[in-house]
Amino acid sequence: MSTSQAVAQHLPYLRRYARALSGSQASGDAYVGATLEALVQDPKVLDTALSTRIALYRLFTKIWNSVALNGKSSGGSSSQPVERHLSQIPPKPRQAFLLVALEGLSEDDAAKVLDLDAPALRELVEESGRELAAEIATDVLIIEDETFIALDLEGLVESLGHRVLGVARTHAEAVALAKTKRPGIILADIQLADGSSGLDAVNEMLRSFEVPVIFITAYPERFLTGERPEPAFLIAKPFQPSTVSAVLSQALFFERNARRRERRAS
Repeated sequence: MSTSQAVAQHLPYLRRYARALSGSQASGDAYVGATLEALVQDPKVLDTALSTRIALYRLFTKIWNSVALNGKSSGGSSSQPVERHLSQIPPKPRQAFLLVALEGLSEDDAAKVLDLDAPALRELVEESGRELAAEIATDVLIIEDETFIALDLEGLVESLGHRVLGVARTHAEAVALAKTKRPGIILADIQLADGSSGLDAVNEMLRSFEVPVIFITAYPERFLTGERPEPAFLIAKPFQPSTVSAVLSQALFFERNARRRERRAS
């Protein structure tokens, strides 16, 4: 297998990590693009002593830490408060946290990505956990047509101190629930029971108000191409509770910091 083929296998998941880290598709994909440009210019920048995935994430980290793309607007995303305030949020603890909790890397592999030793990596993960645990409780709207998955999500978000606003199985139910009480965050399946789309339901709601959204799907690679407007926060089914917890906290972390900055500016 060629290097380009090996890298291509990991690109959807690097996009997932980059979007969760930066808080938007536009910013995350910009960093992935810069990583690929560096690789094309000099293939030797990929460390052949490491597995392709770890070497690719390590190269991405070097780009992330050296190229100032965080505050740069891109197209229609420029109006998003998250995008405007990314540069204000210290990234390193969140990098460590997401590499372990979202990407499922071992502590040793995550430490290699960040060029740290394992104890330093563990300290960063704990620091990020403390920051993210400071989130205030919010109302969560769950859009999920599979009963047992919905119950699992409901129990998980409640165990994290949040309140479940309701569980919707269809597009119409989701929109109706959101009209009754505005959620603080949405967890949404993409393909719903009646053939409707969780994406469409969310897009309809976002025309009326802004709220962070996490999509959950059995086919994440379909929504991690970088070729069209796609989710910033995406979890693959079957999921681990730690992954949902990590991404939920990360999304709320961006939202909290954006709102805080806006209050200071007003």
